Amino acid sequence: MALHVLLAPQSDTPMNHIDVLIVGAGPTGLVLALWLTRQGVSVRIIDKSQGPGETSRAMAIQARTLELYRQLDIAEEVIAAGYKMPAMNMWARGEPKARIPLQNAGKSISPYPFVLVLPQDIHEKLLIARLNTAGVDVERQTEFMSFREEGDNVVATIRTPTGQTEICTATYLAGCDGAHSSVRHQMGSDFEGGTYNHLFYVADVLASGVTPANEGHIAFDKSDFVLVMPYGPEHQYRLIGTVESEEGDRQQHAFDDVSQRAISGLGLSIQQVNWFSTYRVHHRVTNHFRDGRAFLLGDAAHVHSPAGGQGMNTGIADAINLAWKLAAVIKNRAPETLLDSYETERKAFAHKLVKTTDRVFTFVTVAGGFADYVRTHIAPAIASQAYQYGRVREYLFRIISQTTMSYLDSPLSEGKAGEISAGDRLPYVAGGETDNYASLRKIAWQIHIYGRATEDVRNWCDRHSMDWQVFPWQEAFEKRGFKKDTAYLIRPDGYIGLVAAERHAERLSAYISRLGIQRALLLKH
Repeated sequence: MALHVLLAPQSDTPMNHIDVLIVGAGPTGLVLALWLTRQGVSVRIIDKSQGPGETSRAMAIQARTLELYRQLDIAEEVIAAGYKMPAMNMWARGEPKARIPLQNAGKSISPYPFVLVLPQDIHEKLLIARLNTAGVDVERQTEFMSFREEGDNVVATIRTPTGQTEICTATYLAGCDGAHSSVRHQMGSDFEGGTYNHLFYVADVLASGVTPANEGHIAFDKSDFVLVMPYGPEHQYRLIGTVESEEGDRQQHAFDDVSQRAISGLGLSIQQVNWFSTYRVHHRVTNHFRDGRAFLLGDAAHVHSPAGGQGMNTGIADAINLAWKLAAVIKNRAPETLLDSYETERKAFAHKLVKTTDRVFTFVTVAGGFADYVRTHIAPAIASQAYQYGRVREYLFRIISQTTMSYLDSPLSEGKAGEISAGDRLPYVAGGETDNYASLRKIAWQIHIYGRATEDVRNWCDRHSMDWQVFPWQEAFEKRGFKKDTAYLIRPDGYIGLVAAERHAERLSAYISRLGIQRALLLKH
């Protein structure tokens, strides 16, 4: 694949034109750059930091993210670098109350039926290495200053490591620059929401004493809690909890300032603190994910509590949702109106996620006798009993893994048959020689037919150079909600665009005509 290698210009000299300027080299920006370069789109990615982060709060990589990583051929590498969490244990006032097994919890839902623990700092280094292999380097100590639109271009001013200013022109601008996003401020988008009262900490430690040592633990003691996540070498853990201090943000804190009740209840003995940091938790969503040729992704567009390990994964999903649409438009295979669906789809999910994580986080942190009783008695009892049932385990896995995320109200979603609606993620079915996710490795539109393919749909696929798969009908498809002899038009990101139970060719032609994506179907990789 030919990539555009961009050389650093002299001060105030315009760069060669690029397709997308990406501001921010966290996981969101890095994944956006990887997906775009894989599709032959030229990118430039800048970040004002000196290097990738050495500390991080994000620990979990969810199944849906790994499914999408398979399209970049990095899923197995990420899994090898991480740790499959066997189980999560709930403790209350020093007593174990419930154990929730996590391995293979989603074996009928995803090719990746587990929760993977991989600290964000390690994760970022892996993504950077992959991007370097693709011929793209992150430009460090390079700060975005401002931008303006001129016709079909974005003209951005940036500051180089030497302190000089530089003009960069691009077709589109992607703000992946975090909660204090300069791109968002330039766009003038609001960031409505609030901040939780508690001051939280994250610490990387060497510790012993907690049993089982290789499993995750969450412990409650009145309004105090601690989350303990093992990863990597033996006795290495990440801790997340609350700081007990009336000074709040007004002073520097150390590990000695953290609340010890929940930690002591676990029997956890800290031998060494490798690093420690504090932070405030916010819940905010911007009012505009797009303004003309500028887009907001990840924490620049939405922030929420760390409950359920959703934040980083949501930013990555933003990047992938936008990447295939940008590629189609840039290559003149779809009208620019396709990009409007990015805000429609991702903003709706961000609001839903903020509400969900807010409820969970409030449950974990709220003070008071009744709340304490619910956390330490009722919730563990319910969790212990409910998780014995397969349907409950599957439901919880679906929620946490982001495999239930759908775009039912998207302008790209049309039709329903059986239990499956357009906008749903394609349900996963595997067994014997069947794996309906194997063809999803390709970043391209494709058609799946479960049952029998009619001659008209075969001819339609040939005329439009459309990849198609026919899966002979079996009982497993019915159990997953498919309807026999139905055609499903799958988007490049694995979501269903069109469900056509009859008149397949007619429905397909009307759909691509309505969206103006006839030429997008030819975008094959």
